[in-house]
Amino acid sequence: MSFTSNQNKIRNFSIIAGVFTLAMVIGFKSVANTDETSKSYIISAKNFSVLKDNLKALGVIPTHELKIIDSVAVDLTDEQLSSLQQKQKVTINTNHKVKLNGQTYGQRRWQPKSVVTEQVDATYVHQTGNFGEGVTIGFLDTGLEHLSGLSTDLYGRDKAWGTYDAINDTVSNHGIEESGHGTHVASIAVNSDYDSYGQIYGVAPNAAHVGIKAFDAEGKATYADVIRGISWALDVKEQINLRILNMSFSGPVRSNYWEDPLNKAVMKAWQAGVVVVASAGNKGSAPMTIGVPGNVPYIITVGAMTDNYTAFNYNDDKVATFSSAGPTPEGFVKPDIIAPGGHISGLMAFDSQIVSEHPEYHDGGRYFEMSGTSQAAAVVSGVVALMLTDNPELTPDQVKCKLMDSAYSADNQDGSMRYSVFQQGAGLVSAYYAIESAALNCANNTLDIAKDLSDEEHFYGPVNINQDGNFYVEGLGPDFIWKLDQEQLNGDALIWKMGFNDPNMAAQSNASTNALIWKMDFETDALIWKLSLESDALIWKMNFDTNQVTTISVNNWVEPQ
Repeated sequence: MSFTSNQNKIRNFSIIAGVFTLAMVIGFKSVANTDETSKSYIISAKNFSVLKDNLKALGVIPTHELKIIDSVAVDLTDEQLSSLQQKQKVTINTNHKVKLNGQTYGQRRWQPKSVVTEQVDATYVHQTGNFGEGVTIGFLDTGLEHLSGLSTDLYGRDKAWGTYDAINDTVSNHGIEESGHGTHVASIAVNSDYDSYGQIYGVAPNAAHVGIKAFDAEGKATYADVIRGISWALDVKEQINLRILNMSFSGPVRSNYWEDPLNKAVMKAWQAGVVVVASAGNKGSAPMTIGVPGNVPYIITVGAMTDNYTAFNYNDDKVATFSSAGPTPEGFVKPDIIAPGGHISGLMAFDSQIVSEHPEYHDGGRYFEMSGTSQAAAVVSGVVALMLTDNPELTPDQVKCKLMDSAYSADNQDGSMRYSVFQQGAGLVSAYYAIESAALNCANNTLDIAKDLSDEEHFYGPVNINQDGNFYVEGLGPDFIWKLDQEQLNGDALIWKMGFNDPNMAAQSNASTNALIWKMDFETDALIWKLSLESDALIWKMNFDTNQVTTISVNNWVEPQ
């Protein structure tokens, strides 16, 4: 994709998007339910047309038509809900409220130095002339303000496709942002500015971007708005060559991955050829803290590491203590990979809400320092853009395979793994080696997303629990046992070992229908470990929130590391 005639393309895109928006407004206008006892639901049915007819007969109009998952978001009283259930068999989910993976504390900087591109080997890719052009990244976030570095690429060509507001169902050629989080995340991936040493800030500075605003200034949203944002991205992906969808948010797991409406939409995007990159969450390094949508086994889930404030002294790097860990309730290894997220400088307007609340972390100009897996996800989205520029034919599964195959594992001096695979995944992302990797079929190759989405078959991962109560990955040996009572080590004397062409790293994502020996009872929030096939023994308790105001967040505020 060339940006020489980008202005005309933006105008054409605006017309297309405007027509799409107008059709949505005319065809399915949102209305407020004035009944104080009504609640918001996401409802699906096998016969979508009959569902709409039944809702019309009840005198209610959905607030969102979510065709991507054959569902609607609608406000119903208990009586209306009961009446609908009598008319038709439906699947009902609460339209949960969500919020972005919160923002982080930082440190005051003036003209911060660019370090991330070198830490993930992107500078070597830039030296080949690859800056991510021809690829568009969608940032599903709080919006995106077109500051310098985001408006144009390294050659002064327009690279901004504007913003789709999923909350109000409108399109604008201009950035729409109050929070600051979306702009910060996007700048980590695509900022074309240089620091005072002449180093580029963005991992993929020539990649185009589009903002998909589903979260308000406080970082809050509903499932319906997020799903509508994903649906819109799929509607326009061919017009703007949207190949990557960055989701820097995370929320509590309330069901199996295949039952969650938001996860279904994410799986639809992956199936449609869009590489979905999601943050692991900032719930800390305890087991099973990965949230939605990072718990979807197909996608690329990113945890965070930190350089410990010594940018190029790699032996004291460490996995950030706030970075969420796996496995998932279905037994999949997560995160898939880690990236810098300890204290990352990125663009943020001086009048953004985050800056107004924490001015001490703004440099007085345009940069703000934040920590979180949100920032780490953005790094990986930039790396994926470089990969797709190098080889546009790569599928999402192939991208994930190459990323995991080429990552640097965090090891001790004796060669043992410093961190569990449930904390570091395959290891630290490398843009250069991901492009060089010859691996193609090492991710998701025992899964079937079509059967998953059609409810024909669902899948479990290769993670088990042994008699000592420790997690392990079946078939991968003693180094893949997570001894939970072992004190976590710091990053001193850490060695980043190249895992290039290491089959063990790729094997983590393989599924096994026989490996799982636990089950989740989401009604009682209990994780039942089957220590033997003959009896059930409850040895784990998960606090899965069912409160509809729980957070899908763009990071909780976490201490910088």
